[in-house]
Amino acid sequence: MWWTINNLDTSSNITPVTRASYDIVAASYAELIPDAHAGRPLDAAIMRAFAELTDGPVGDLGCGTGRITAHLHELGLDAFGVDLSEGMLGQARRLYPHLRFTQGDITKLDLEDDSLGGAVVWYSTVHMPAEEVPWREFHRVVKPGGHLLHAFKLGNQKRHLSHAYGHDVDLDVYWHDIDETVRNATEAGFNEVARLQRQKGVDEGGPQAFLLLCKRNPAAGRTS
Repeated sequence: MWWTINNLDTSSNITPVTRASYDIVAASYAELIPDAHAGRPLDAAIMRAFAELTDGPVGDLGCGTGRITAHLHELGLDAFGVDLSEGMLGQARRLYPHLRFTQGDITKLDLEDDSLGGAVVWYSTVHMPAEEVPWREFHRVVKPGGHLLHAFKLGNQKRHLSHAYGHDVDLDVYWHDIDETVRNATEAGFNEVARLQRQKGVDEGGPQAFLLLCKRNPAAGRTS
């Protein structure tokens, strides 16, 4: 079975083995998955909507090889990438030398409060349980009224992955329930703007979900 693991998560329980897995597969990943949304028009559509709603710098949090960062740049956004894996970052810098990529932990971002016009979390939480997704950290760095786009595997299961992209790896993969994800994001200070659910593609292990969220403006209340 082909598994798509789009970006490296950087949760508090990430192990050296997990990071090493992404360092090992980085070059193969960049070769096998070069495009942001090839054959997935629905994914591309919600990202275009995010781009139209967003003003200011955008962080691609868990950027992997930088393909989403590059697509955001093509959509006219001032985008940069953050990832924990040096292997993935090395590929990103090689492929997109005109963009900025930094090493960092998405659970403890080296960013100022309210410093992002928007953020994209594109499958970056695939290796953490739903309760460990750092929604409050995402909320901290996005400005009031700013948007966050989150993509994730839809469901309620956990599987272990021992082989991917032609290499042996050691990764736990999580599917998240969409209503639970919305509740967690809402409790952290986001409002749901839109959701998209689609069935699995030919190279995916199950259905996929996409949430477009907006950080509540304290001055405007919960309906901002």
